[in-house]
Amino acid sequence: MRDPSPPPPSLAYLEHAAARRIILGILLIMLLAALDQVMVATALPTIAESLDDFENLPWVVTANLLCATAATPLYGKLSDIHGRRTMLLIAIAVYALGSLACALAPTMLTLIGGRALQGMGGGGLMPLVQTIIGDIASPRDRPRYQAYTSSTFILSTIGGPLLGGFIAQHFHWSWIFWINLPICAIAFFLAHNVLRGLPRNERPHKIDVLGAVVMLGAAMPLMLALSWGGRRYPWTSPEMLALFAASAVLWALFALRVTNALEPFIPLSVLRDRAIRGGIVAGFFAVGSVIALTIFLPLYAQTALGLSVTDSAWSIAALQGGATIGSIFGARLLIRFTHYKRVPLAAMCVSLAALVPLALAPAAFSPLTAVALVTLVGLGVGPMFPFTVVVVQNAVGQHQLGVATGAMNFFRTLGSAFIVAVFGAIVLAGTPATRGVPGSAMLPAGQAADAFGLVFAAAILCLAIGFAATLALDERPLRGA
Repeated sequence: MRDPSPPPPSLAYLEHAAARRIILGILLIMLLAALDQVMVATALPTIAESLDDFENLPWVVTANLLCATAATPLYGKLSDIHGRRTMLLIAIAVYALGSLACALAPTMLTLIGGRALQGMGGGGLMPLVQTIIGDIASPRDRPRYQAYTSSTFILSTIGGPLLGGFIAQHFHWSWIFWINLPICAIAFFLAHNVLRGLPRNERPHKIDVLGAVVMLGAAMPLMLALSWGGRRYPWTSPEMLALFAASAVLWALFALRVTNALEPFIPLSVLRDRAIRGGIVAGFFAVGSVIALTIFLPLYAQTALGLSVTDSAWSIAALQGGATIGSIFGARLLIRFTHYKRVPLAAMCVSLAALVPLALAPAAFSPLTAVALVTLVGLGVGPMFPFTVVVVQNAVGQHQLGVATGAMNFFRTLGSAFIVAVFGAIVLAGTPATRGVPGSAMLPAGQAADAFGLVFAAAILCLAIGFAATLALDERPLRGA
């Protein structure tokens, strides 16, 4: 069901010059969100050595991811009630407090707590920026601004690991978090001033506190299970089965709550909409595959292609760089076609074609050829990033923009965690779970070829599901001039 009376573009949206000023003002916030994980991941070994705690090191990433995932739909819903500017300022402030706690952390457990607080703020940065773009530009005009936002991902992909590695090597690791504080201060100042001209579309809503608690309760054990499965506990262990069972029960209770609440946390009009469902499923599998491949490509480059640890970083740059370029050009093409979903459909065919040889013979190519194929995979999936955002936002009125964007980002993150777990289970199948041993030593070259052949085959399946969801979704004319 669509909102019966979406606001007229002439009344709800800004002129291009005013919209561009706001976009440029919030680019720093997007950069802050994009740099978060890549800088910390580079310094993890140094952090573990400094704090003398390798056992709890995975929680530095897991705690942040759990809290960010849980907070994302909350920020979306609250921004529909209290306004984007207010909630974005709160998100920046919480993120800054979390960064300060991380910088001052004397032990691994306090660092994990600081990362959790960082996640509570970081979970609102990217979704709120996407929602703000939806406030200032009509669905037809939104893709033109993707070039601005995509530039931040190019900078974070290239500069994040380099900056994180430089800080970890030449300074104390805490400077990775100290450096966030002046960035947060500037971002807070810009958001406070630039967003004064943001159109106001909030309406009075009631927060379904019970529904929110049940949904977060359902997501937490599922995220824990996907993070721990095959690593901390075997997939069939009692601990894992208990987590999956608890999540299933709570998801069933959430479904019951949504159908019975007067104003559910995620409205039924959003959940029932074919365009939104198709966009969420496509983002879950297609975007989730890119994130998952980013995690495992360095191991593939080291074990199957024989590259060094330093040279293996080119595999990430190739995938993310290709995805960013594909996102920029794909966004421009979306507004040039009446049947705009042909753009991501055609692009995904490129990704699927590039994945087939990697799945059939992952170790048969030279490193240069393999990296070229990975680049094509990124180029083909890139248009899915702006496409899923535009499709979901085009299907709702302005007063539901926050909750729809928050739900989309929530399921994107959940999809990334799910596919990472699946790929990890494939790679680790039959590998001895030896802590402290590098992946290249645990996975011999011959076994790596077989394992990553299956990983690329699983990526083909995920993209095929994303392709089918895109093909089946309800393609509606993009609102706007």
